[in-house]
Amino acid sequence: MTITKERKQEIIRDHMKNDGDTGSPEVQIAILTTRINGLTEHMRTHSKDYASRRGLLMMVSRRRRLLDYLKKIDPQRYLAIIGRLEIRK
Repeated sequence: MTITKERKQEIIRDHMKNDGDTGSPEVQIAILTTRINGLTEHMRTHSKDYASRRGLLMMVSRRRRLLDYLKKIDPQRYLAIIGRLEIRK
């Protein structure tokens, strides 16, 4: 469900645009996608965990808002991150 500090740093390194970039939409989307994938696996075995379901839905909504923002300001970056993370849309 949670990601380790080392895994988070690796995700940031893979998606950052320049040194010190930890808050760009691409980095935030990549971190959320990793957390969503982990929580999705949890939900497959614990289908009645409604608190986790709520958290999952909130993360998916946040990722959707970030993707919409990115699509609005730079469609090329949007398409690149969608392809790189293999998010269907």
